[in-house]
Amino acid sequence: MNAQTERTLVAGPAGTIECAVDTPVGAEPAGVAVIAHPHPLQGGTLDNKVAQTLARAFVQRGFRSVRFNFRGVGATQGTHDEGRGEIEDMLAVIAHWRLPGQPLALAGFSFGAYVTTWAAARLPEAERAAGLVLVGPSTLRAPPAPVPADTIVIHGEADEVVPLSATLDWARPQNLPIVVLPGVGHFFHGRLPQLRDLVVRLWRAGSA
Repeated sequence: MNAQTERTLVAGPAGTIECAVDTPVGAEPAGVAVIAHPHPLQGGTLDNKVAQTLARAFVQRGFRSVRFNFRGVGATQGTHDEGRGEIEDMLAVIAHWRLPGQPLALAGFSFGAYVTTWAAARLPEAERAAGLVLVGPSTLRAPPAPVPADTIVIHGEADEVVPLSATLDWARPQNLPIVVLPGVGHFFHGRLPQLRDLVVRLWRAGSA
């Protein structure tokens, strides 16, 4: 993401997991944000622009941001597992990077948002995330896990990959609000600064 981004490998259930870590300059992190990228079989990696935008938003909020490659992507070992193993990957990254006593944020884009919901649901009660941010969540083919009422969900009105209607259908039974960006497609082309500013403004847990 920038010259200060640290690339490192951590242990995972299918071998090593490649991580990109960004830490606020000049201050101790206020917490840790773990961010999941879009579908590996459609070219998704930790360098995806939406994933980087989420990282920037959390660094601006004072969080250490950790993006990681799912199994079979980049330097991460293993092969794609249709979401099952990817949930395990995210849980391993969370366990490695979380800071005891400080807020944990979980975020994801598209397939990564789907994985984020199930990873969050798998955390023990005492280790639950302070909040979730889901951008263009994959809700069409397989439903994400139910999420807490304060989850931030952002979707483009003109999403050509995951129709807004599919995310509304998932959110409706939970009475979950959705932030809709008018005229925006799945990849938020030309609107990434707006997405960053929106996440910075909406994030509550651990804010200064």
